[in-house]
Amino acid sequence: MPEPLRLQGISASAGYAEGPLFNLDHGPARYTGKATAGEEKAALEAALASATDRLATLIETADEEAAGILEFQLAMLEDEALTGPAFAAIPSGMPADLAWRQALDAEIAGYETSDQDYFRARAADMRDIRDRVLRALTEEQESAAPAGAILYGEDIAPTRFLETDWSAGGGIALRAGSTASHVAMLARSRGVPMVVGLGSSPANPDCLALLDAEHGGIVLAPSKAEIETFRRSSSSFAARRDKADAYLARPAVTKAGTTVRVQVNIADPSDVDVIDISTCDGVGLMRTEFLFGRAAPDEETQYRAYRKVLEWAGDKPVTIRTVDAGGDKPVPGFTVEEGNPFLGLRGIRLSLARPDVFRVQIRALLRAAVHGSLKVMFPMIAVSEEYQRAAALFAEEQTGLVARGVAQKMPPLGIMVEVPSVAIAPEAFADVAFFSIGSNDLTQYVMAAARDNAAVAHLNSVRHPAVLRLIAEVAAFGLRAKIPVSLCGDAGGDPAAIPALIKAGLRDLSVAPAQLAMAKATIADVAI
Repeated sequence: MPEPLRLQGISASAGYAEGPLFNLDHGPARYTGKATAGEEKAALEAALASATDRLATLIETADEEAAGILEFQLAMLEDEALTGPAFAAIPSGMPADLAWRQALDAEIAGYETSDQDYFRARAADMRDIRDRVLRALTEEQESAAPAGAILYGEDIAPTRFLETDWSAGGGIALRAGSTASHVAMLARSRGVPMVVGLGSSPANPDCLALLDAEHGGIVLAPSKAEIETFRRSSSSFAARRDKADAYLARPAVTKAGTTVRVQVNIADPSDVDVIDISTCDGVGLMRTEFLFGRAAPDEETQYRAYRKVLEWAGDKPVTIRTVDAGGDKPVPGFTVEEGNPFLGLRGIRLSLARPDVFRVQIRALLRAAVHGSLKVMFPMIAVSEEYQRAAALFAEEQTGLVARGVAQKMPPLGIMVEVPSVAIAPEAFADVAFFSIGSNDLTQYVMAAARDNAAVAHLNSVRHPAVLRLIAEVAAFGLRAKIPVSLCGDAGGDPAAIPALIKAGLRDLSVAPAQLAMAKATIADVAI
């Protein structure tokens, strides 16, 4: 019997799973070469068509989040810039499988070595595209994992996740992977336990595994005592989750009777279709990057998206963040290539550098404001001049709309507190309408530790005294200056962080919709 092996990584989706380990890392079957270059070309064309058809079929039954991921892959397969090098290599005598593999491996290498988290996280999508076409070339059927298995490997393809039946349980344990990957997003939205960054380990283990995705660990070939301990932890997590559901419809109040507003973060207008507005206090963060997927959207597209959420919220506030492109969110034709994008032209810096794009968003926001309680915040603010310039553009565009007789309304304008310069000297921003602390970037910048890097993940904690001190100082300044302060980063929905955030003076948190119940239940246990 093998000795137990304990591995530590990063939790990408909280939960527990116990089951057999299923190895994801096996290559495609051997390809049989063709007699002529023409036949090789035809074989690759047929494989691409097969892969495209399969993606189109998956899209038909996918929800909006999954469909967006699959559409990215479909667009790549239809892009001649990706497929062209493979076809160009075939006339020289290269078989279709090798031509395709070499072309895609070159692309994948570029994604994996990018200094942008966004591109590194998309490497899994590119490997998925590569392997799907290779399987079509060999006519190989992907083997199905047993019910309740823990899928284990270097990484996992988004389509593999979507084609897996998770109704019997199971989970995902990856030696590499990323908390920002498409699969991680899918896992969180569907409640599938997932751990990434486990590092090197036996390449082909065949054993029972215990996946603790609440704390980011896995035990291979566990002892009887470890199984018993794991099951107690799993039962405790399930009980806490079930208990939390009872708090969903209640206002969030601490043991001492302190009221805490709990809002939701959304990434797409369709998110609100499955959220009962009575369970939350509004929208603390509506991201707008989804509109800027392949190109800058027009005014009407943005206006309709903003209006939908505002009308859903009724008289409750909706805080919309102007486009936070750059960093790990590149937009073709809008963002720029940089050596260090997280310290470069991103967020409000990029919007101010491209007023032609920014003004379109401003007009859409001003027009949408008449349909609800809109608040607008600017990301990546570092100095007060950036806020002043952005506010001036809003005033200019409002004047233009008034002159044309277009219905509009000036919303309160606030800023994200995510750059340390703002958190250290908030008095420079005494004229803003509100502060919203972006705990993800604030922590990353204060600790100089990327949250998706397993090697430094232990440093990236909002509960570090330095980060909490800054949050407390911003909250205290807001109280003195009568400027509302909220927090909209991941920490707002983290049960381990919520007590410290409330102790730091925060009384307004915004969380992912799936974390709403647990956040309220955690608040109810806080003594303050």
